[in-house]
Parts: sequence; structure tokens; C-alpha cells
Amino acid sequence: MSILKRVKSLPKNFVWGGATAAYQVEGSTKIDGKGKTMWDDYLEKQGRFSPDPASDFYHRYPEDIGLAKKYGLNAIRVSIAWTRIFPQGFGKVNQKGVEYYHNLFKECLDNGIEPYVSLHHFDSPKTLFDDGDWLNRKNIDYFVKYAEFCFKEFSEIKNWFTINELISLAYSQYITGTFPPNHHFDVSSAIQAQHNELLAHARVVNLYKRLGLPGRIGLIHVLQPVYPISNNEKDKHAAKLEDAFINKFLLDGTFLGYYSDDTMQSINEILRLNNAHLKIEDGDLDILSEAATQNDFFGLNYYQNQFIKAYQGESENHFNGTGNKGTSSFKFKGVGETVKKEGVPTTDWDWNIYPEGLYDILKRVSRDYPNCKTIYITENGLGYKDHFSSADNIVDDEPRIDFIDQHVAALLKARKEGVNVQGYFVWSLQDQFSWANGYNKRYGLFYVDFKTQKRYIKKSALWFKALAETMK
Repeated sequence: MSILKRVKSLPKNFVWGGATAAYQVEGSTKIDGKGKTMWDDYLEKQGRFSPDPASDFYHRYPEDIGLAKKYGLNAIRVSIAWTRIFPQGFGKVNQKGVEYYHNLFKECLDNGIEPYVSLHHFDSPKTLFDDGDWLNRKNIDYFVKYAEFCFKEFSEIKNWFTINELISLAYSQYITGTFPPNHHFDVSSAIQAQHNELLAHARVVNLYKRLGLPGRIGLIHVLQPVYPISNNEKDKHAAKLEDAFINKFLLDGTFLGYYSDDTMQSINEILRLNNAHLKIEDGDLDILSEAATQNDFFGLNYYQNQFIKAYQGESENHFNGTGNKGTSSFKFKGVGETVKKEGVPTTDWDWNIYPEGLYDILKRVSRDYPNCKTIYITENGLGYKDHFSSADNIVDDEPRIDFIDQHVAALLKARKEGVNVQGYFVWSLQDQFSWANGYNKRYGLFYVDFKTQKRYIKKSALWFKALAETMK
């Protein structure tokens, strides 16, 4: 009996991958010369959970790459830990880190798994974080030098992403306060960090093209389509403002090379209502404009949408970091309040399950940003409390299959209508450490017993393999 559901087949030569991030899978944060990131001291002081050993990918990557091959994947997203290469973020190179990534990339390529590599995935070096992180423009210079080193050293890599989820980093650091330095509704820092990250991305893309390298380069945005909860004009305006802050500002900067008047009207309204400001220096837009036509591809991460209603009170936020359903709330002064919509299911972490949003955002990006060429869905998946019964039984994660199936169907619908989507990376390849949730929020195709580091197969891996075989 076929285990395929809505999606019966994948296009020929489709990229069918799994996603990871260095800090979430590697563990080994204190060995072989690795420097500290913005997370190490923070997590130790917090005392809730440790990033060691995570999934011990640092030692077990051959096993995980082998599983990826066995279950039909032809690509993997990984990130380079900046502080494995430059422990201080700059200066002397750590050769053990360089050797590790060469070995990892060779393992991928030898197994027919194409690596797609991010330079930054939420893990700024602690020295640079302590000196302002992305708010300090000097750190952009260090990022460009680190990128140049990687491009020249890792010539085996043909697919590069500069920065992962610019908005998630800025939002979590300065709006919701769930990432260090844990600021709450520091709107000036949040919007400035977005602009400076875009600038860093653009400078690296421009460098890559000037070097004449044979590969491709882009960046990754997580996009959340925003819908008003009603047709009330105030709710529609709230949705417009939230969309500008989390989606449109970054999309404009990436693919237009400037911020449109419509976008800035919304951004300036948010800044004014929060006594905040944004500084764009002379020459910044020239750099963005040069890069806007040179992105070879775009990584789109999609997990959920937002429903918004108007809200005029003070900002407040409650983050659901434990999977205690119904405990999250978010109210943004001068913007709006995030609400739930009847009939739209949610995860235990209160994330909407809304595949229509993926279709909508793909169509929008394709329509509004013609400079956006090839698109890959670089993350999508279900955070779930997987139940492990015994080593003899395959882990039953049927809800994850349903989730991925619905979203791949939405992707293929958009593709059929002309959107140039060429691949899908499930988040995540294996169960991993989660920044603000620890270890109980599982996403992987492969179950990890974090005490023993043994890997076990989930039903979703079998489903993934069955679809992979339709491309042969």
C-alpha cells in the first residue's frame, strides 16, 4: 500500500534535502580550538539546557549523511560555525575547524548529497556580539573578511547563503527578547539590525561576484504572510504595518536594492509610535542596489502565517518555549496583536498550520520581486513531541508527514503556476537542539536519543524516501 498522500510525485531534478545549523547539531562547542559564540555563556548562565552534545554531528556526521543518502535526500543545508574558523571572529585561522568542514563537505559529495552552506546561522562570535553584534558596522567588515576566506578555502562548495533568517535574529534579540541580549521591543535596534544585516549580505554578494567564482549565492529569509483577522480597516492597517516590519522591508532591500515609499511609510509610522529611529548612511543603498540583481537564488523559510488585529496599548509578549499549548501572546504597540483564527489548527507551540500561506507568499515574491530568480524552500517542518516507544518500532510521526505533505503540495501548486521553485529542505534532517526550546521540540526525519546519541527511523523518513523515488 502506497504511503504517499496528496503529493504523488516530485519534478525531475528537484532538490530534496534536509536542513541543519552548526550550533544546533554539532555540539563540541569547547574542543579543537572553537571560540565562544553569543550563546555559550548565556546558556550556561541560564542553566535550562546545554548545546552540548546537541546531535553530536561534529563526530557523527558520516552516520547522518549516510542516513540522508539511504532515505532519498540529494542535498543538505549546513552552516559553518564562524568561531570554528576564526575563534575571535577575526585574526588567526583555526586549522582544525577548516579541516573539519573540508571533511564534512567531502563526506556529503562522496555520497551524492549536495551541500548548501550558510555563513551565519544565529551564532555571532562572542567577541563581536559583545561589541554590538550587527549594530556595530565594524563587525560587517569582519563578516566580509570571514566570507572571503571561506569562498577561497572551500572551493568545493558551489551553493552559498550569506545569512539565515535576518528578521528572526533581529526580532528575537530586540523585540521578543528570546535571544541574547534579550531586549524587549527595542524597535530602533531591531530595524537597524535588519538594515545592517542586509548591508552585510549585499557586501558579501558583491564580493563573491567580483571574485568571479563559479558557484551561486543568495540569502535566506523566513517569511510570514500577515492577514487581517477581519475586513475592518483598522485590522487591515495593522496587518500592513506588521508585514512591512517582518517581510517587506527585507524583501525590498534584498531584491529592489532600496526601500519603497510604501514600505517606508509603514516603517516610519512604527518608528514614530515607538520613539525609534533608523540610520541609513550615505552609500548604503548603492551597495544594496548593486547586490539586488546579483542574487543567484533565494532561500525561503516558511513555518506559519500571522493573523493580526488592531491594538493600541503598550507592547507585551509571552513566549511559549515549552510546548504548553495556548500560552503565547504578542502585542506590538502601534502595530497590532497576533491572534488565532477559528478553524486554523496550531502546534503545541502555538504556531499556525497554514499551508495556504506558503502558496500565497511564493506567488507574492514571484510577482512583486522579478529580481528574485530561483527559489528554494530552505526550511519547513513541524515541531512535535515525538513519542519513542522502543528501538524495535519505527517512530510514528504521522502529523509531521501530513504537515510536510500539505506544504509540498502548496509549493508544487505555486510552481505549476509559474513560480520558479526548484527545491525543498525539511527542517530538520535529524532531531536537534533548539535555541529557545532545548530538546523537547523535535523536527527531524531521524529520532535522536540525546542521552545515547543513537539514531532511529521515523515514519516521515520512509515517506520522504518514497517521494524521492518518484524522481528516478
